[in-house]
Order: sequence, then structure tokens, then C-alpha cells
Amino acid sequence: MVCSPHRLASSAGAEVLAAGGSAIDAAIAASATLAVVYPHMTSVGGDAFWLIHDARERRVRYLGGGGRAAASARIEWFRERGLAEIPLRGVVPATLTVPGAVDTWFEAHAAYGRLPLGRVLEPAIGHARDGFAVTERLAGWIARVADVLRDCPESAAIFLPGGAPAPAGHRLANPDLARTLDAIATGGRAVFYEGDIAREMARHAAAHGGFFTADDFRQQRARWGEPLAGTYRGVTIYETPPPTQGFTVIQMLNLVEPWDLARLDYLGPDHVHLLVQAKMLAFHDRDRLLADPDFAKVPVERLLSREYADLRRPLIDPARVLGWDAVPSSGSLAGDTVYVAAADADGNAASLIMSLYGVFGSGVVAGRTGVVLQNRSAYFSLDPSHPNRLEPGKRPLHTLIASLAFRGDRLWQVLGCMGADGQPQIHLQLYTAMIDWGLDVQQAVESPRWLSGRFAIGDPRDLLNLEGRFPDATVAELERRGHTIHRWPPWHELAGHAHGITVDPDAGTYAGAADPRSDGAAVGD
Repeated sequence: MVCSPHRLASSAGAEVLAAGGSAIDAAIAASATLAVVYPHMTSVGGDAFWLIHDARERRVRYLGGGGRAAASARIEWFRERGLAEIPLRGVVPATLTVPGAVDTWFEAHAAYGRLPLGRVLEPAIGHARDGFAVTERLAGWIARVADVLRDCPESAAIFLPGGAPAPAGHRLANPDLARTLDAIATGGRAVFYEGDIAREMARHAAAHGGFFTADDFRQQRARWGEPLAGTYRGVTIYETPPPTQGFTVIQMLNLVEPWDLARLDYLGPDHVHLLVQAKMLAFHDRDRLLADPDFAKVPVERLLSREYADLRRPLIDPARVLGWDAVPSSGSLAGDTVYVAAADADGNAASLIMSLYGVFGSGVVAGRTGVVLQNRSAYFSLDPSHPNRLEPGKRPLHTLIASLAFRGDRLWQVLGCMGADGQPQIHLQLYTAMIDWGLDVQQAVESPRWLSGRFAIGDPRDLLNLEGRFPDATVAELERRGHTIHRWPPWHELAGHAHGITVDPDAGTYAGAADPRSDGAAVGD
């Protein structure tokens, strides 16, 4: 089974499974297809992180593909130009870090692939070459950021045919991207990181005052590592480690576990209030401490300990909201991402998260490559004293996280979502909905969703966004407890796209869930 936010990507993954591919082959096929048909959310020019369940070895492996900052990336460059923050759009964020996702495809495929990579990438190459029908959702995002895309001629040529945003139903092709993907399929990792594609991206950067060079591409490497793990009511949950924010999910679950959530009204004020307060505490730690562990010591063991949760839990007041500015120290939600869940007949599973960060990332297409470049580097701090400060060769704090969950020693959930700062909050809501209230994965995905935090400059850090399907009595009581409420429509895309697969090893079945807030589908072979 494969689940993703676009039916063509899910179908591509399922097709690869049917041809004898592994879950990892299927995840690569789906993510590559998403780079074509969901270009506002992901790209070959983005980053990726994986959790892989190796059924034969009975273990979970982590693969990190965060792009590193260029050798020329220094805080002083921004200070000299009077910039207090890294811009969100344009060639600066586009080229401040190197794309990391493609290298993870090669690493994961080398370890677990069964089909040739060329076969795995066939669906994506075909959609880029021959075109695909633009959905209403994609058309809407192109129209919203048309001015950004118009600033880059290469972007405008693809997404603004004839100078106007591509409408729903338009057949959108990207022949340059088709050639890039075909070169990756036939030439291997070297063509992207050392060959013609790297040289073209570096040439484009140099021509427009950007940062990365061909040498920066040669230095980029994905790395295997150990995932984070925690337990919640007997369920073992794995999350991706720093520089991603995966620790916050386990920390939030540690904070709320002493409460008998199942006795609370589902979607009631106590339910929402407790989870939002746990989020506030975990994110306060995240924003102070999370950075690239190659450059800063991130106290993960302490943050995930039960003792630390016991120390912080008394800050949660069941009767009154804890404001962001009132959170004591202990010693933007607007992001765009895709998530792919894949599981094969042998019990292997891939939980893959891949992103551009903002809508269409930097808005820049790298020359004749057809590749949309990310703006993940905008998450770096320009404060010289902050652990997440910009430094050459460093990976920025990453909102991308993926998860796997086990009951006993048996895989139970392959789960993830898009949503930048919203991702840990959605993991928290999905896992508690299934574990505490007994919802199945599709019911949990479809439930009304809340996200705490700012979406726009000027929003308070503790703004509580609620989808319109929450009961009016819940909203009224949350306001009485001091929450600053912003009500979304009943189904709102900014609440994130979540997808998952529930594994029933006794029955030998997979149950997939796709988020109605996306163009996605769960497709089984």
C-alpha cells in the first residue's frame, strides 16, 4: 500500500510494488512523482528524511537528507546588507543550502531497492515529459503566488503559461525536469551532485548572485543514523532526530500521558486545552535548543526523559491557558511538505517526508534543470548566539518529521503529515485519537484539527487555529480559558495533509488513510 497527497503519486508507488518493487522503491516512485505533480509542496530541489522498517532485521533505521549551507554562507553577508532575517523568496534562500533529497533516494535504494532506479522513476519522468492535469488545489496555489513565480523567468515559463496562472485542467509539462529525472535514472547520484545538473544549478546561482557552487554539491551527503523512540501507553513511537523536531512529539506525549484522556470528551475543551499546553512547552524547548547536532549539543536524552516531563508538567494549568511569553526556560506554521507512507508484502515500510518549506519554496527554478529550489535556509537564525545560527556546511532546524509506531515488536502505524510547525501537533492529535479514543487511522485523519502558532507576521505565538467543525461549546470554553481563537473553515488545507497505513499482522492486511484536505489517495496492490 502507498499513501500520499496526490493520487498519481500513490498510483506510481503501487505500480512499482506490483512490478516487484520494495516499499522503499514505492516511496521513491511516489516522492519523485510528487516532485512533478505537487510542485508547490515538494521538489527534487528539496530535502527529505526517512524512517525505514527493515522487517528481516526487525529494526527501524533513520536516513537524513538535510541540505547543508554553502561554504560561502555567513551571517556577516546579511549584516553588511542590513538584513535581520534571511529572505523567504528569491535566489538567496534558493541557493543558501544544497538540495538533500535526491541523495536519500540513492542511499535508500542502494540498501533496500529491488527494481532498477530507472524503472522506479519511470512514472515521474512520464508525467514531467507528457504533462498532467492541474488540480483545483494546485491551480489555486499557483494563482496565490503568481507574483513570486513571475520574478523568475524559468518558473514563469512552467507555471504561468502565456503569462497567466495555469488553470485547473491545464496540462502542465516540465520537459527540463523530465530530462533531469532521466539523467538521475541513467547517470546515478554523480550526475546530480557532481555532473551536468550540479553545474547548471551552480551556473544559475552564480549568474544571479546566489551562494552554492559545484563544490558545495560535491560535499552533500545523506547519512544513516538512529531514530528517536518513546513509549506512550505501551505503544513504541519512532520519530526522526535532530536537526528535525521529532523529539517534540515524544515530549508532548510524555507530558499528557498521566491524564486519562479517554475519559475526556473527544474534541471537548479539556481534550484540546491539555494538548495545546503540551505543545506550548515542547515548542518552547524546540525554539531554544534545536539545531544541527554536528554544530551544537542538543540535549535530546534530557528532553525525552520522564523526569524532565515530570518537571515541566506542573506548568500546565487545566483551568487556564499558559501564554507563550509566560513559559519559563529550563536551564511559522506556513510551510509546505509532502509525506509518503509505503508498505510492502514482506512487512518492510517507508515513512518519508520531503519538502520545499514554503509554497513553491524560493519560487526559483534552477536554470534549465526544471528543478524548483527550496527556501529551507530561511529557518536559520542570524543571531550569532543562537544554536541554529547560519554557518557554512550546517543544516538548518527542520520541521520535517516522519514516524513509525509499534505494538509490542510488531509494526502498527506508518504515519506522517505536512504542515511545518504543525507536524508535531498533528502527530500528537492522530496518535492520541487512535490510542486513547480508539479511532481508526482514516477517522483520525478526518477529525477536526487544531494548530497552535502564527501563520502570518503579527500573529501571536499562541494563536489557536481551529477548523470550523469543532463544537461551538468547545470554542466558547477555550476562549473563556484565555485562548486566542482563530476559526478556519470546516475543512482547511492549512491544517495539514496527513496520511497513514495501519498494519494488522494477524489478519495480514493494510488499511490506508488519505487526507481529504489534499489531492491524495491510499492505493493498495
